Amino acid sequence: MDILRAWGFKKDRDFFYNSTENIIRFYNDSTIYFRELFFYPSDPEFDSLGSTEYTGVFIDEGAQVTSKAKNIVMSRIRYKLDEFGIIPKLLIASNPGKNFLYYEYYKPHKEGTLKPYRKFLPSLVYDNPYISKYYIENLKKLDKISKERLLHGNFEYDDDPAKLFEYDNLLNMFTNLYVKKDGELKYISVDVARYGEDKTTIILWDGFYITKMWMYGKDDYVGPPTEFVKAKLINIMTEYAVPRSQVIIDEDGIGGGLVDVLKGVKGFVANSRPFSREQSVRALPMVRRNIPLEHNYGNLKAQCFFSAAEQVNRNEVGIYSGIANEFKDKLIEDLEQIKKHNPDKDGKLMVTPKDIIKQNIGRSPDYGDAFMMRFYFEVVVNPPLCFGTLDVGN
Repeated sequence: MDILRAWGFKKDRDFFYNSTENIIRFYNDSTIYFRELFFYPSDPEFDSLGSTEYTGVFIDEGAQVTSKAKNIVMSRIRYKLDEFGIIPKLLIASNPGKNFLYYEYYKPHKEGTLKPYRKFLPSLVYDNPYISKYYIENLKKLDKISKERLLHGNFEYDDDPAKLFEYDNLLNMFTNLYVKKDGELKYISVDVARYGEDKTTIILWDGFYITKMWMYGKDDYVGPPTEFVKAKLINIMTEYAVPRSQVIIDEDGIGGGLVDVLKGVKGFVANSRPFSREQSVRALPMVRRNIPLEHNYGNLKAQCFFSAAEQVNRNEVGIYSGIANEFKDKLIEDLEQIKKHNPDKDGKLMVTPKDIIKQNIGRSPDYGDAFMMRFYFEVVVNPPLCFGTLDVGN
């Protein structure tokens, strides 16, 4: 409204504002529609937008919008394009964010791989000739992460207080000089592809050190998926001397079949009940009781992610130096998406649902899930590492 007044437009003469429908209609019938693009699980396809057709779209605060919302709005830019010779355009403005803006625009721009029909236009606060000097001084007083984002335009940091993994500590995993502790064992964690573009991810651990990672897509499979992954796992277990009791497999979908045929491996069910603090602490050896388990978790997946974050943020997780860049980048991307879900609400601790993560990064977080499952052995009632006999009660 300030802009319209500055341009000399008068309300109810040059334009009309309908507060009920959130529409501004001008004297020549040109219309601006104001729409909310927040992702509601009850409306995953954004049917609330109706069948409206647009000539152009501007999205503000793009860091708070999902890739699905952006794509659906983009598909609606079709009103009178041919009649007026208009090329459909979508302009997105935002502070730095770790959603599709980072993966589809910033990162490709930085690497020189941005698609030819897209442009990334970086603009810092200093580029605004109308900004108050006091605003800039206030930005300089912010905490490190907020200053990096809002003052320096750094996309690598996320200032969401609900995040579990600190970005700097995720990077440290690839340079940490991991020292294996006495009694630590080897483990294998496996996230099995369910359908479509999902990947089967296999991670080999030596204590809290990742020594090898494998990734297989549907094009890699030779024969039935279950038989292919089974053969790979048997070869890895044999070559690296990992017993089946120290192998954990996501039991959803195809993974359930693998758990059935590979007798002795552990099956991971994300929504199963978490282990209680009393059970976990009493079952864990003294040397491993430094992982906080006092929280009230909503499910086993949340419990394992919180345990993983504690270990990573203490810089006690390492990853082999020869890891492929693709694996490194995607693992960081996946773990950065893990946040406390609905942190302002009372109740049990949960993490970001997978459907929301898929909306943010456009794929399944296979690397992050395989990483998380390793920490099942840190919260399980009867872990493989055990000294003597413990009475854990009922």
